[in-house]
Amino acid sequence: MQNRTRGLISHINVVPFVDVMLVLLVIFMITAPMMSQGVKVDLPKTKTVHTLPQESEKLVLNVKKDRTILLDEYEVKIGELEKYLKKVLKDKQDDFLYLRADNEVPHGFVVKVMTAVKSAGIKRMGIVAEKAND
Repeated sequence: MQNRTRGLISHINVVPFVDVMLVLLVIFMITAPMMSQGVKVDLPKTKTVHTLPQESEKLVLNVKKDRTILLDEYEVKIGELEKYLKKVLKDKQDDFLYLRADNEVPHGFVVKVMTAVKSAGIKRMGIVAEKAND
């Protein structure tokens, strides 16, 4: 009865692959909201606010309370902002930028940032604010 020859198994066991994929899915579901948190900025309040699109292609320029400027998550000095934006614009197809300035940043500093943005060649800029609680 032991004369049978064992053949090769011709199918692939996908159970370990599915297990790994489910673990990765859970990890990404937990970490994704943490990644899109962004920089903590106390935004000014206004009555009319549109939601910020969740597209990853748009540039976001943050100005923190201590006048620190962050382009996405990279810190940039005010004197280097125009040059850095020109460099970034070479890689982007869209020349739109969102400005998130802290409520306590002086107006003059925000105008300097906006001037550097305009000088870099960005034609369209949106200013981000929060909805006021009436």
